Amino acid sequence: MKPKKLTDDRYTYRVTWSEEDQEYAGLCAEFPSLSWLARTPEAALRGIRGLVAEVVEDLRANGEPVPDALSSRLFSGKFMVRVPPEVHRKLTLEAAEAGVSLNRIVSARLA
Repeated sequence: MKPKKLTDDRYTYRVTWSEEDQEYAGLCAEFPSLSWLARTPEAALRGIRGLVAEVVEDLRANGEPVPDALSSRLFSGKFMVRVPPEVHRKLTLEAAEAGVSLNRIVSARLA
């Protein structure tokens, strides 16, 4: 099967080895329910890109929304994280002892 191509394909792809399937799995972050198995990483990438192209074509043909590529999205740099009260207390104490904000401590840990 010859994979379809998207002219504006800016989606985020990853190829990983699947121990369970004993093949390479092509994945797309914007379409987490899709995957493509192949014997080589190159074939897995070609396969998932072709599958995504088919799905996008189908979505467009049916007037359904098409996911934006992660690379095209703008991020504010803000998100909320819920942690247990003990973790909150520990991080607040660590920040106070270091003389920095809680935000700085958490950002450093995430980086």
